[in-house]
Amino acid sequence: MDIDQVKKSIRNIPNYPKPGIHFKDVSTAYQNGIIFNYIASQIYDKYKDIGITKVVGIESRGFILGGVLAEKLKAGFVPIRKPGKLPAKIYSKSYQLEYGYDTLEIHQDALEANDVVLIHDDILATGGTVSAAIELVSLSGVSKIFANFFIELDFLNGINKIDSSVSVWSLIHF
Repeated sequence: MDIDQVKKSIRNIPNYPKPGIHFKDVSTAYQNGIIFNYIASQIYDKYKDIGITKVVGIESRGFILGGVLAEKLKAGFVPIRKPGKLPAKIYSKSYQLEYGYDTLEIHQDALEANDVVLIHDDILATGGTVSAAIELVSLSGVSKIFANFFIELDFLNGINKIDSSVSVWSLIHF
């Protein structure tokens, strides 16, 4: 197994969700057990020795590998959700998308100052979602934040929107 095989397993869907967008469908990679395990192992190997205490997964596809990574890293898992999904006191952050606005939320008591956090999402595109997630995580005063993506769409330059204090790594680049 290698990165080229993983890249080939990702389905490209033209003009979804709107004309001009070439959607990277990760579900085709995840449905193959060997490929899914390879992806999780590669990301785990990158972060296994830096003391991650919490993995924060961004709704919804960030939950898939985020949960696996938390288990492998022996860390807790914290979801960042869309509005109205979390039952306790929350922090909330609205952000701009290519074609509108969205909001993310996290429980106020989910993270502590001594946490070393790995934020995970499936794809880094324009950077708006992860920037909002980083702001939410920062509200808890955690000691260090890392951001990880299965795929980064380099041509969209989303990495340029991410706070420079956050170390970012993506397994695959398109």
